[in-house]
Amino acid sequence: MEDLFSSGGSAPASKAPAPLAVRMRPRTADEVVGQSRLLSPGSALRRLMEGGDRASSTSVILYGPPGTGKTTLAHVIARAPGRQFVELSAITAGVKDVRRVMDEALTQRDLHGTRTILFLDEIHRFTKAQQDALLPGVENGWVTLVAATTENPSFSVIAPLLSRSLLLTLSPLTNDDVAALVDRALSDERGLGGAFSISPEAKADLVELSGQDARRALTSLEAAADVASAEGRADIGRDDVAQALQKAVVRYDKDGDQHYDVVSAFIKSMRGSDPDAALHYLARMIEAGEDPRFIARRIVIAASEEVSMADPMALQVAVSAAQAVQLIGMPEAQIVLAQAVVHIATAPKSNRSYMGLSAALADVRAGKAGLVPAHLRDSHYPGAKGLGHGKGYVYPHDEPTSVARQQYLPEGIETARYYEPGQTGAEREVAARLERIRRIQRPDEVS
Repeated sequence: MEDLFSSGGSAPASKAPAPLAVRMRPRTADEVVGQSRLLSPGSALRRLMEGGDRASSTSVILYGPPGTGKTTLAHVIARAPGRQFVELSAITAGVKDVRRVMDEALTQRDLHGTRTILFLDEIHRFTKAQQDALLPGVENGWVTLVAATTENPSFSVIAPLLSRSLLLTLSPLTNDDVAALVDRALSDERGLGGAFSISPEAKADLVELSGQDARRALTSLEAAADVASAEGRADIGRDDVAQALQKAVVRYDKDGDQHYDVVSAFIKSMRGSDPDAALHYLARMIEAGEDPRFIARRIVIAASEEVSMADPMALQVAVSAAQAVQLIGMPEAQIVLAQAVVHIATAPKSNRSYMGLSAALADVRAGKAGLVPAHLRDSHYPGAKGLGHGKGYVYPHDEPTSVARQQYLPEGIETARYYEPGQTGAEREVAARLERIRRIQRPDEVS
């Protein structure tokens, strides 16, 4: 059997067959399922696969979720004539390994006219020094780098390498794409060769639970076939698929942009008063193993940033939830998180206190920070009263309304209004009360 992971040519036959996902790896661009936009006739990726001196010198970074065909595309590129294929894993390779590949690639090019395709999986795991070691070979054309990553290259790949490579974003496969791969694996001689059939219901389960991951779908199909075969059957049913694939894949990486995308959607769903969406993103974070304390912190922030005075209880609920999470831990803490999320999502919304702070910060940063009025200054240290500190200060609790007519803001911005309550939830009452207060404190202002 041909070993597609080796450099140029076939490897000795192995007693153990390669996994189904490896055996079914496409050999040509036409066999690739999905990514039709990237593989259209005349596209850069298509030209790279078809060969030619100009196309061969173009390095590419393939960015996309697991199971979308990054490794597959690299192997198809490597099959063009006059190329040798070298694969490195960013998990195990170091700078010495990269330099060794560069030296060998330069020798192959100069002595044999063979171009080296260097496939680097999980390039986001490479340090800056390791990525720097790739630059001479990429810049001088010693190798054609094909790098794969599940994390946004803008965050994980150094700028010089990005500027010298073609960034291609792979789209997630559709359910129809995955179904087509399952059908091909069932009938193709490289796959199961027609030895098994699958019920429509089992196939639908397999496709749905694969999470649009081709590798996961084929691996699960092979496992389901093994379950059926162990019972002397050639038909794959729903129970076989259930045993092979226990739960759906969760698209989430805690260090990359998918992490930030899910967290962003979580916050915006609470802000947008959609508890269903907020619970969905909460479930994705929980299922992916996110630290529940991180989730709790985001809920506490949302309680003040998104709800604030429209429902003052929201912050108490959020803080109580954060404390409960640390007290009881997972998995029970997820129940507490769900309650807090629903409270924030369904509460009336106001960002007026946050906006007030932003306005005040803008004034302070612009130099609008006058002297504290003398009657508000500390008068307790020796000599303070001689400086006039505290003179004329009116103690609010001595007033009938507990509100005193006096200036609190510094000179120059004494009429500033930073907090303007809205008309949502409890803040409607706050707005009316604050207007009465300001009429006492600032009677000369026109409201």
